[in-house]
Amino acid sequence: MVLLGETFPNFVVETQNGKINFHDWLGDSWGILFSHPNDFTPVCTTELARVAKLMPEFKKLGVKVIGLSCNSVKSHRKWIEDIKSYGEIIGEFPFPIIEDESRKLATSLGMLDPSEVDGHGVPMSARAVFIIDPVKKMRLSILYPATTGRNFDEILRVIESLQLTEKHKVATPADWKKGEEVMIQPTVSYEEAKMQYDNIKTVTLPSGKTYLRIVPQPT
Repeated sequence: MVLLGETFPNFVVETQNGKINFHDWLGDSWGILFSHPNDFTPVCTTELARVAKLMPEFKKLGVKVIGLSCNSVKSHRKWIEDIKSYGEIIGEFPFPIIEDESRKLATSLGMLDPSEVDGHGVPMSARAVFIIDPVKKMRLSILYPATTGRNFDEILRVIESLQLTEKHKVATPADWKKGEEVMIQPTVSYEEAKMQYDNIKTVTLPSGKTYLRIVPQPT
């Protein structure tokens, strides 16, 4: 299982687009790897259709997307036709889906949901989301149960926050959206903050401490 900040492991897998060496495929891009319990299931179909629709947004952020399901490439190819029909997707399907019938990759990455099993009683992959940065470090992981579909607008929001805070010494508050105010990180001194920002709004708190320093989102 990979922890935040660790190098995401490399692997070679089959997809409906052919064999992929994960690190080579990712290159110097940000990446999302997200898993699904099974092909031809209702929640998974809605999720993959949603991601396909959002691909222009992911591309704007320099993010590559790859899925994983514990089924064969042959199964994926048939399922993709259902996904395209449901999502009204024209043309080529926009991202690869990993074949993992053995569950070897899902197991090594800690993706399995013990409460979700196939017809043989074998655990299926949960709804995992891993975000990997351009130097192959894992920056975020989320694990949903099989019955709860993911909010991919939230995943886009998280990537925007990660990329912003990578460039600037700021943090994004609860429910932050792109373009809204952000907070100066506590590790930044008052003197350094004044050099970087003209308009700092310090929130008055009962403790008297001045750690809530609000500034416009840097550009």
